[in-house]
Amino acid sequence: MHLPGHLLPALVLLLAGSPGQAWVPNHCRAPSEAACNFVCDCPDCSDEAQCGYHGLSPAPGTPFACDLERDSCGWRDISTSGYRWLRDRAGATLEPLGPRSDHTLGTDLGWYMAVGTHRGKETSTAALRSPVLRDAAPTCELRLWYHTASGDVAELRLELTHRAETLTLWESSGPWGPGWQELAVATGRIRGDFWVTFSATRNATHRGTVALDDVVFRGCGLPTPQARCPLGYHHCGNTACVEPQQLCDGEDNCGDGSDEDMPTCGRHTVTDFETGLGPWNHLDGWARNHSAGPRPPAWPSRDHSHNSAKGTFLVSTAEPSTPAVLSSPEFQASGTHNCSLIFYYHLHGSEDGCLQLFLQIQSPGAPQGPVLLRRRHGELGAAWVRDRVDIQSEHPFRILLTGHTGPGGVVSLDDLILSDRCKPVPEVSRSPPGLPATAPWHQPSSLQPRDFCEPGHLSCGDLCIPPEQLCDFQQQCEGGEDEQECGTTDFETPTAGGWEDASVGRLQWGRLLAPDAHRAAAGHFLSLQRAWGQLASEARVLTPPLGPSGPQCELHMAYYFQSHPQEVSCNFERDMCGWYTGHLTDAHWRRVQSRGPGYDHTTGEGYFLLLDPTDPPARGPGAHLLTQPQVPAVPQECISFWYHLYGPQIGTLRLVMRREGEAETLLWSRTGTHGNRWHEAWATLHHHPGSGAKYQLLFGGFRDGYRGTMGLDDVAVRPGPCWAPRRCSFEDSACGFSSGGQGLWTRQTNATGHAARGPRTDHTTETAQGHYMVADTSPQALPRGHSASLTSAEHRPLAQPACLTFWYHLSVRNPGTLQVHVEEAERRQVLSISAHGGFAWRLGSVDVQAERAWRVVFEAVAAGVEHSYIALDDLLLQDGPCPRPASCDFEAGLCGWSHLAWPGLGGHSWDWSSGDTPSRYPQPPVDHTLGTETGHFVLFETSVLGPGGRAAWLRSQPLPATQASCLCFWYHMGFPEHFYKGELRVLLSSARGQLAVWSAGARLRHQWLLAQVSVASAEEFQIVFEATLSGQPAMGPIALDDVEYLDGQHCQPPAPGPGDTAQATLVPAAVGGALLLLVLLVLLGLAGRRWLRKGGGPWRGDTAAVAPGFDNIVFNADGVTLPASVTDNQ
Repeated sequence: MHLPGHLLPALVLLLAGSPGQAWVPNHCRAPSEAACNFVCDCPDCSDEAQCGYHGLSPAPGTPFACDLERDSCGWRDISTSGYRWLRDRAGATLEPLGPRSDHTLGTDLGWYMAVGTHRGKETSTAALRSPVLRDAAPTCELRLWYHTASGDVAELRLELTHRAETLTLWESSGPWGPGWQELAVATGRIRGDFWVTFSATRNATHRGTVALDDVVFRGCGLPTPQARCPLGYHHCGNTACVEPQQLCDGEDNCGDGSDEDMPTCGRHTVTDFETGLGPWNHLDGWARNHSAGPRPPAWPSRDHSHNSAKGTFLVSTAEPSTPAVLSSPEFQASGTHNCSLIFYYHLHGSEDGCLQLFLQIQSPGAPQGPVLLRRRHGELGAAWVRDRVDIQSEHPFRILLTGHTGPGGVVSLDDLILSDRCKPVPEVSRSPPGLPATAPWHQPSSLQPRDFCEPGHLSCGDLCIPPEQLCDFQQQCEGGEDEQECGTTDFETPTAGGWEDASVGRLQWGRLLAPDAHRAAAGHFLSLQRAWGQLASEARVLTPPLGPSGPQCELHMAYYFQSHPQEVSCNFERDMCGWYTGHLTDAHWRRVQSRGPGYDHTTGEGYFLLLDPTDPPARGPGAHLLTQPQVPAVPQECISFWYHLYGPQIGTLRLVMRREGEAETLLWSRTGTHGNRWHEAWATLHHHPGSGAKYQLLFGGFRDGYRGTMGLDDVAVRPGPCWAPRRCSFEDSACGFSSGGQGLWTRQTNATGHAARGPRTDHTTETAQGHYMVADTSPQALPRGHSASLTSAEHRPLAQPACLTFWYHLSVRNPGTLQVHVEEAERRQVLSISAHGGFAWRLGSVDVQAERAWRVVFEAVAAGVEHSYIALDDLLLQDGPCPRPASCDFEAGLCGWSHLAWPGLGGHSWDWSSGDTPSRYPQPPVDHTLGTETGHFVLFETSVLGPGGRAAWLRSQPLPATQASCLCFWYHMGFPEHFYKGELRVLLSSARGQLAVWSAGARLRHQWLLAQVSVASAEEFQIVFEATLSGQPAMGPIALDDVEYLDGQHCQPPAPGPGDTAQATLVPAAVGGALLLLVLLVLLGLAGRRWLRKGGGPWRGDTAAVAPGFDNIVFNADGVTLPASVTDNQ
């Protein structure tokens, strides 16, 4: 196309952008060798996009992860058959390829990679390959979650391809456990390009269903260049910085090899077993070997020196009775210096695998027995683990490395590195010919098996106890030796009760002597210490195999967290401050960054604390978050925080205070979903002045199911009492309310069923265990005309008008009058209620305006009637004017509509959200009130219901009887066309039962639709919105907005307004078309019937019974019922 000449300069400027800045799509042109190298070289990390992960955080050490929620992160299927990998989610099809929920979100809305069922007689392999990656650090670790079952797939395999070599990092033929399983493998140092392939193989007897999710590369980036290094660090040739203990350790930590080159490590003695044993001159039971070709399953897949299957290492399968021994040359006395040995070992395939390092001292007198310096035992995984031993000896010495393992296991060694302080004894000073160079090797007596017992058996008296009877909580030996080293210990003995460290990372468990300032007898304990391992795994300490045990088995222990005193106040942007997670359950609070449906309160993009019972799946009922012991500064303090409770089965969040020797004090609690937004809460801490007693704060999250998450953010503590809370359910306390006079207002529960006065259930939980405030207005307690007042704590001044709502319950017998007053500078009455009582809680509301601190006063004025009372529950202060009864635009909240989860309906709740709030559930993009993303609505995600067709209710306050009223509301539904449909119904609930007056099936409608329902009831009733399913579970939201109840008014045809044209014309058109079709069908039916009576048609015969016509169908308010004659014929 030819452009006019005067447009060309403008087009050039548009493409060029601002002067001096070239137009680049990603605003960063990183060198090709900098792409996909686990380091963000561009400010927006665009050089790491589509690299098998999302590089979203430039913080050093942050893992690079892919949760597959947005895309496949560059992973692609390379299968050559119909058995292939696809990105899928459980809710996308009726028969999902993989599990019923993903691992990231724990719902059917989350995405994963999956291979589906593939029938066939031939063996097929589905292969999923990562993009080409580059330059992995020695500490690189790949973690992923996979889902399969033992009968679904024949083999799973994870391979790494580097240059012309493909390494098998992991392979398994099962059996696999249920649910999502985690896989962690160390890649080792990789120079240049490489890629990873995850493959699943099926055959004629396996269906082949496998899923993959949450791929994480941890610790894979090499250090970046720095102008200056921290004190003590080594400055590499490429100007990167590494820690001093990483020098001369056999691993390229710098990235250019300068931490292992000759100028730095030339005096170290390195034995990599590629050409021989080096100075290690005594070999018994070890063999030099490699990983190329067929090998046993537990065999190392590559050596450590070259990270290659062609590399050589030492390996042994020796039994405990005849361990393999490797001996060093004789070294000179080290004097005041340390002779350091760095070595890499591999213990895999057997719980009985063991590697021990002994020191054999060559003393002038009689030869001494070997001294144990290091022992590693058990199954430590398929990885090379680094360790280091520092030796200081006054006499010449040798180093002995011994190894043994059980059936199927191997123990391997590679890269033995001796420091320059390890100086061999010269040849002339060694033992003369004919004399042994060292004392013969004898296994220490404590480790020797008895002659008359098989290996692994325990000898006690004349008995040989087999391994399966050791530590089974049943004493076999007379002296109890078979149950002595089984985990019960005070750590005073060197054996530590059988506990052994099984760590492979930078932390380990060790037995320490407690420091004691008074020089008294100090005891031992198990402590976390730094270790020489290079992997990032957690520190583990294990008992011997225990059990079996009974259902009442308990573990008791004392634990202590030592850290610097830190503030309770925390926004969690940098760390956890003074908070830590409890470890008594398998559910944990985690500090997470805002991503997807989870966002923090501080900035919307920062960090917060999250409790998600599906990540990982928790069996325990709850999780604890605690502070360090705190010293109170003043008699009263106020703790404020922001909480987020969202999901149809969320459970309860509590805040309690602990003091040593006292029962826990419940400060605050909330139950059920509170909408997809952050809420502020606060509670006053009351301390004992002068006692010096420390206290702890504890947040406890207790789940009702797995559908929902809890969040905490922006915790702050300040001196002085808190303002009165904006919400009070009386479940945890009286919320600062005080009862004047004789204290006739009391907080009570009817859990025992013997409460003298008050309703049988509260309003919050609608159970007898719930709490409320009640005043006894019988003549004995409060004479006629006398009053009892209930006064709140001070509320903060209001920046705008607000609405105070509360629920009250009046006894059947006339209790008198409930008056509501607002005290600012003076008291003024704002409401008086003197209606007759009943069996239901009713909603009251008052509009409040206060420019200064104020209080609310509830006053019960007695009528002098026996067995009477007035009760209060669920006070709520919200911004904005009070709405009309059963009417709500949901911008500030639910306006008195109750979304309490009913156990009989499945325990699910309606929720409250807005279009611009990130959510793990689908929802309308805009509300109806404002027509924007910031507007709010209520919604329910029907996919959480599951099979069985249970429902969720949204209930209005009790409404008075009416002859004719109108309920108007806007609703929004969104379901894929081919799914079974969800359903929204309107019920009228009264003492007589429930009546369905309106219903609508779900359709794929991306718009808000208006509904009007005529309401009539001869007695007090409630309006109930019921969300349910009419078939199998389907993924789709049902939302409501702008509910309006017009008391005493008939419904009128809606007048189309701006933006409502589609809705106003669409519904009448659909109804008109349906009526026209119905008339045509009736006319055709009558004509056909008349024709048949005249003998027309080919069906003349002996048939006497004719199926009933259309006019025999009975219409109900909530559906269609077919007569028995029709259903019988079916």
